[in-house]
Amino acid sequence: MKSLTSNPHTSARNPHTGIVEVKNLVYAYPHQEPVLQDITFTLNIGDRVALMGATGSGKSTLLENLIGLKEPKSGKIFINDIPLEPKTLPQVRRYIGFGFQDANDQLFMPTILEDITFGPRNYGVPAAIASDRARQLLADFGLAAYANRSAHELSGGQRRLAALAAILALEPTILILDEPTTGLDPAWRRHLAQVLLNLPVQVILIASHELHWLGKVTDRALVLSGGRIAIDSEIQPLLQDGEILEQFGLPIDW
Repeated sequence: MKSLTSNPHTSARNPHTGIVEVKNLVYAYPHQEPVLQDITFTLNIGDRVALMGATGSGKSTLLENLIGLKEPKSGKIFINDIPLEPKTLPQVRRYIGFGFQDANDQLFMPTILEDITFGPRNYGVPAAIASDRARQLLADFGLAAYANRSAHELSGGQRRLAALAAILALEPTILILDEPTTGLDPAWRRHLAQVLLNLPVQVILIASHELHWLGKVTDRALVLSGGRIAIDSEIQPLLQDGEILEQFGLPIDW
């Protein structure tokens, strides 16, 4: 198999120096062989990382481990030096904003303004501050005119941005997105890319099959195959190597 130049992120480092540290993670569904095996990587401040892999390679499973929706069989996850464990989940989740594949899973209030203020209010942010923060996000995303509308009245792209605004209202330092371009037309994919490139977060990790789009919003790629990270490299050289992408079930032009 061809190899790419190793990423500097994979070199030896002191323990727990990254914003996100995953060490020897193994995950298996009950009575099945492991879906993830010996997963190890570090995400540092400024990293914008694509999580790539063929369907069924374990991308969503890995993301759900990172936010505590699933518990690994073995291995460790550290978020800002805090070990991810059941007792630390409330603390760790304050750092992480997670976007599900379906934006509707995160929009459930009567209006999108209420959706965006829900999280901050739940954490004790005063109503006026939460509302100001929500309205600023809506303005930043071009959705100010839709503040008092239901999510069901929005287009797919608008719902995606509204869900992202609801995540960012909690002011996370780490943003994790699972297939954020699903159902978006090219214009909305471009708009989402422009939003992501200007976000004030420390780390972005995005799982997606949209390879060209990933090349515009990330600079590093992790490729999952056989339950392991087969590649950790800069994304641009990888996207230019059609042969190796084909080997991992990621044909660039399809």
